Amino acid sequence: MAVAVFKSPLSGEYHRSKRMEGKQPAGRRRVFVQTETGCVLGMDLDRGDNAHTVKRRLQLAFNVPTEESSLTFGDMVLKNDLSAVRNDSPLLLTRNFLHRSSSTPCLSPTGKDIQQRDQSGPIEILGHSNQFARTKQLVKDIVKAIKIGVDPIPVHSGLGGAYYFRNSRGESVAIVKPTDEEPFAPNNPKGFVGKALGQPGLKRTVRVGETGFREVAAYLLDYDHFANVPPTALVKITHSIFNVNDGVNGNKPHQKEQVSKIASFQQFIPHDFDASDHGTSSFPVAAVHRIGILDIRILNTDRHAGNLLVRKLNDSAGRFAQVELIPIDHGLCLPESLEDPYFEWIHWPQASIPFSEDELEYIKNLDSIRDSEMLRMELPMIREACLRVLVLCTIFLKEAAAFGLCLAEIGEMMSREFRGGEEEPSELEFVCLEARRLIAEREVLSPKAEGGEEVFQFDMDCEEDRFYFTPKMGADAFMNRGPLHFGIGGANGRFQLSKLEESIEEEEESEREGEQEDFAGIPTPAEVSTISKLSMSLKDTSLGEKSQKYLEAKPESSYLANTSSGHRSANEQLPTSMSFVKLADMNEEEWVLFLEKFQELLYPAFAKRKSVTLGQRQRQRLGTSCQF
Repeated sequence: MAVAVFKSPLSGEYHRSKRMEGKQPAGRRRVFVQTETGCVLGMDLDRGDNAHTVKRRLQLAFNVPTEESSLTFGDMVLKNDLSAVRNDSPLLLTRNFLHRSSSTPCLSPTGKDIQQRDQSGPIEILGHSNQFARTKQLVKDIVKAIKIGVDPIPVHSGLGGAYYFRNSRGESVAIVKPTDEEPFAPNNPKGFVGKALGQPGLKRTVRVGETGFREVAAYLLDYDHFANVPPTALVKITHSIFNVNDGVNGNKPHQKEQVSKIASFQQFIPHDFDASDHGTSSFPVAAVHRIGILDIRILNTDRHAGNLLVRKLNDSAGRFAQVELIPIDHGLCLPESLEDPYFEWIHWPQASIPFSEDELEYIKNLDSIRDSEMLRMELPMIREACLRVLVLCTIFLKEAAAFGLCLAEIGEMMSREFRGGEEEPSELEFVCLEARRLIAEREVLSPKAEGGEEVFQFDMDCEEDRFYFTPKMGADAFMNRGPLHFGIGGANGRFQLSKLEESIEEEEESEREGEQEDFAGIPTPAEVSTISKLSMSLKDTSLGEKSQKYLEAKPESSYLANTSSGHRSANEQLPTSMSFVKLADMNEEEWVLFLEKFQELLYPAFAKRKSVTLGQRQRQRLGTSCQF
């Protein structure tokens, strides 16, 4: 597979073009169009350009037909008008037919005028956030180093392509991860290929090629450097080090050419080891809390020990005093629907310590609406489904912290359990299911005709078989009812809840014997009895099965070349998880109503969780650091 060849990419300095500061001539915008096989072309759009002219330029540049293709911008399919596309935006060209093949070649440009129009510097930052100041300086240092012959170094460990870029002194200062070299992406250098950009990836709710902007989102959401996320940006970067596969078999071309990629660009932080190589008892409580607060907000599905870097800090006398934690690898956060998160810290003692006043104040001041608007501005390609997950999880965090729950309790409420080999919804998901049921009942009472159907680009966006589970039902009643097309769907549209029957009946009996409280017109804990799943212990869970799933291999750090871990994430060992709750299929009115019902139902769920914590012996928490 050949790619666009760019003449003398170093002839332009990073700061050479005013485009880098967003100072385009009136009516002109700079965009970066990427094909689903990873080829990237930077182009300037004039006021009169439309989707057809963009496709025509791509056809000339890459010598591929574009008639049966779609130009997409996040959730939007650009039919003709490009007015919604902002400066420095990445666009994706995808083919319309369903059976894609990664073997389709991406040919070199045939027109010299196309090469001349793409006057890209070696590294261009996509976006103009004030938080990119540090990244801009790193880019300047790297460009100078490349000009004097200091080349980047590939990272040989891990599932995706990653590269250390160095300064003129030969020091690694940034790690770059091209979006088309992710696991399953067309140009993955380690054999994990087979999908086009935009299709479901390593996790079904995170598409191939979209982990990069999630890395940036985590950094942008880390206000005041609260959780210590390293500076991160999305860039268009050109170098011959990058991998390009020749067809579906992943064969490497013999001659290395200059290749342009869309990639995440993160400052490399020198460190001593990662969390799997160091006893967690020395980790500062505040650092664990701050990272956990971020993980909850962004529903991080891959917070394992390998992506928590540890750096020793010395006191004024030069003696070892304490450690600093640096969270990295946020590419699997903000999924498009509620997922099973993975929180390594959930079993650490620091997570059971109550939040400090400063932490509670920080949580209280979080504004999910402001966060969403900021991400729409800085990362216009982000999907609305991801933003809804952010809003929901931020509300959940704020309400839980205000109620008095600690970090471990909040994490447990968000985490699923495996019983009898079946994955069960988390406590958070059960609350969402009840909220959706209440909306469904209201819609039945007040039916409204809505025309039109939503067209989905990939089958990630729809589930064939859906049903809902009413928390007021017993398991038998649920299993005897036909599936209703609302609420949640799974890999095959089904999930077993019969395993919950015994615990549900026991807790219902216990609740009937005890006193019941009414909460101002909202359901009591007894009325949302299925949420009592929250109190189930792990005594019936096969530790052998769970340890096999989570401990078969240790997790893997993005900075593996500089750490001693070299292990893989637990999520890479797990089968595709089920999607119990979708948020993107609600219209705006339903979404607002859902959030209202969701918040009403949180109080009894929190009360139930608190009573479980106080009344039960502490549950054994599982993580990748546990040994069985």
